[in-house]
Amino acid sequence: MEQARKLVESDEVLLIFNSLGTPPNTAIQKYMNAKKVPQLFVATGATKFGDARNFPWTMGWQPTYQTEGRIYARYLLQNHPGAKIGVLYQNDDSGKDYLKGLKDGLAGKMQIVAEAPYEVSDPTVDSQIVLLKASGAEVFFNEAAPKFAAQAIRKAAELDWKPIQLLASVSNSVGAVLKPAGVENAKGIMSAAYLKDPTDPTWRNDRATKEWEAFIDKHVPGADKTSTFTVYGYLLAQTMVRVLEQCGDELTRENIMRQAASLDFDLGMLLPGIRIKTAPNDYYPIEQMQMTRFNGEYTELFGPVLSGEGGGT
Repeated sequence: MEQARKLVESDEVLLIFNSLGTPPNTAIQKYMNAKKVPQLFVATGATKFGDARNFPWTMGWQPTYQTEGRIYARYLLQNHPGAKIGVLYQNDDSGKDYLKGLKDGLAGKMQIVAEAPYEVSDPTVDSQIVLLKASGAEVFFNEAAPKFAAQAIRKAAELDWKPIQLLASVSNSVGAVLKPAGVENAKGIMSAAYLKDPTDPTWRNDRATKEWEAFIDKHVPGADKTSTFTVYGYLLAQTMVRVLEQCGDELTRENIMRQAASLDFDLGMLLPGIRIKTAPNDYYPIEQMQMTRFNGEYTELFGPVLSGEGGGT
């Protein structure tokens, strides 16, 4: 809050772009809207950051956690309808959003036998994984931030617990999570994606991927090109540039939000069939994802592009 106030009142910024995390963005959301300063393309999938009616100066970017939760529910109902589910989740709006999406999608047709929350201040999630294994869960939904997600994958392997594993997209980076967790431990883990994984050979000769690599080499030398977070940052920057271009010479805060709420375009590093689309009453730019599976080297795409209809509703 202190830093946002400094940016707005001392530095007089035009907008705040891609501020990270659900709790920090929650802390400044009312202030930014009271000041009528764009809080644009926040780096969190919490559903409340697409509430165009009550917070018209705040917009997310990535698929909401509820959207993603519903997509996993759809997959489980189709492929593992009788399995018992255990969930590890961060005890804040992001984790609760994932859990709500999963429950809404399951509609009571599958049983969640254990829910294990953790706090961001916890040193590990080992005790939560012990609890989930003891519950008899056959499906493990790992909704954890990258550090804790990697810990959970390692701990499950130490306990010789071998459930069907679903990993939240915020933590499905090969370079940042799956390799640190141990390749053998992570093999077979499923997730969902909306952007191209640079470790997937499918995109080796892809023009957009080559353009991304050249951009990173020139402007961010040394950045991790095996990490989807590097792709994420690139896509966010492209989206912001598009908004500024659409503003033309009318570079006002009002026009920034007007243009952000009238997007409809493709970006090369998004998966084929997924596009950025907004409207004055639709502050959810991306609402589609495709299931993935880690094969020990990269995350393979499988199945069709799925829509988490209705944004976060």
